[in-house]
Amino acid sequence: MTNLEASKKWDEALFSIKNFVQPIAYSTWFENLKLKRVDEKLGMLYLVAENDLAKEQLYKRYISIISNAAENSFGVPFSITISVDQKEELIPNGDPSMHSPTLTDENWLNPKFTFENFIVGENNKFAHAAAVAVAESPSESYNPLFLYGGSGLGKTHLMHAIGCQILKDTNFKKKVLYVSSEMFVNEFIAAIGSNTVRGKNRTSEFRKKYRNVDVLMIDDIQFLEGKEQCLVEFFNNFNDLYRKKKQIVISSDRPYTNLKTFDERLTSRLSSGLVADITPPDLETRIAILLNNANNENITVDENVNEVIQLIAEKFTNNIRELESAFSKVYTFSNLMNEPINMKFAKQVLKEIFTEKDNEINPLNIKKKVCKHFNIKMTDLESKNRAQKFSYPRHIAMYLCKELTQLSLPKIGEYFGGRDHSTVIHACDKISTEIKNSEDTKKLIESLIDEIRE
Repeated sequence: MTNLEASKKWDEALFSIKNFVQPIAYSTWFENLKLKRVDEKLGMLYLVAENDLAKEQLYKRYISIISNAAENSFGVPFSITISVDQKEELIPNGDPSMHSPTLTDENWLNPKFTFENFIVGENNKFAHAAAVAVAESPSESYNPLFLYGGSGLGKTHLMHAIGCQILKDTNFKKKVLYVSSEMFVNEFIAAIGSNTVRGKNRTSEFRKKYRNVDVLMIDDIQFLEGKEQCLVEFFNNFNDLYRKKKQIVISSDRPYTNLKTFDERLTSRLSSGLVADITPPDLETRIAILLNNANNENITVDENVNEVIQLIAEKFTNNIRELESAFSKVYTFSNLMNEPINMKFAKQVLKEIFTEKDNEINPLNIKKKVCKHFNIKMTDLESKNRAQKFSYPRHIAMYLCKELTQLSLPKIGEYFGGRDHSTVIHACDKISTEIKNSEDTKKLIESLIDEIRE
């Protein structure tokens, strides 16, 4: 299919969508939705949205409509991938000539993901330091570097930052390749599915692409679970690069020990360098992230904006991507509707997030859950008794009040027998330290938070 044919069919799909959705929805979300390319062999339709908010809404509310319209227009079903148009800012991975035209052309580094705009907190400072060391001395400091942590905590940001820094420092002389494991799988399947194209060996091209680099970064390696041939290919590529003393950076949403179907020899390779985890950020780090976003968007942080930042930071505790997306949604709608950013407006824009249940999270409910878990009385939390069986639950309850409510430290102290703010700070610091050092404490806090929110 030629580009012209694909363009015409996409126009037909848009016309179909226009007759299906409300005019305001079409003008807001679809008018600037562009076709990037069509991969008929992989059954992929690559689209470009105007901004992150549009991408979010298209995925959340309209992806089935887009998929159906595309299938009706093109005559075959497609998987839809939507990205944000950043053509003028995307950095190619090293020498563009290294990429085979028969392989995907989406291996790009985003220069917005730099070390300078990565907010460092207690949750990620080790991973950040390791990433900086790798960028400064590829293949010398830590090889491989294995980063792991939950979705949306900054692993991809650090990987892009490593790549961008290496290219900058070497004046683009190093060949840096960043891919998601999904792309690795898709390319490998395409290569072995049609092994020759115009007389060229596709498998050979695939291996040349992944082995003829100075730095290989593969994101979300857990996607390879259960894909035996892909794991073998990855293992062989890994060994080849490692023998050549080329830098390898891998990310995962879980520790390498929890990667199912990864055999011992592969997990041994993954752990042979440096392993660094990224945990959810604390409240102060989440606030710092949003303040940095506000600064990047030239938003004046007055008292109202600061309250909104506090509100969002207290709500989103485990995913930086969701945290930033919520704030982005507020200031984007603020610009579109010419409304000031304040608590009332933020709750209106994020009404699907801030439900009535959020109003039920208060010190009383928190104390009830803690007392039930530890089998103690409410009066024990509020008493002056410093016995371990009472002080530990008290510290936990104070910590949860700080994390889950908007109360000031002195106000939290009032709910625990009139204690002052320094006592609350001590309790919160103590639990924060235990969360970092004890997996049992971490799981306990997560469990209590889930119970409280339910």
